[in-house]
Amino acid sequence: MSVIYVLLTISITIAIVFFIGFIKAVKSGQYDDDYTPSVRMLFEDELVKTKPNKTINKTKV
Repeated sequence: MSVIYVLLTISITIAIVFFIGFIKAVKSGQYDDDYTPSVRMLFEDELVKTKPNKTINKTKV
């Protein structure tokens, strides 16, 4: 029976730590931008600079 109390205490402690981390992330503004991530995948190709295509010289036989 004492194992249940130990596991319950550890799980509540871990839950409180994650909750405090979540609250700090929200207060620091990590979740403020909701629009850009949904649109970023649409314009991802424009952000990558493409290298000029190298042409291969083929000789006619």
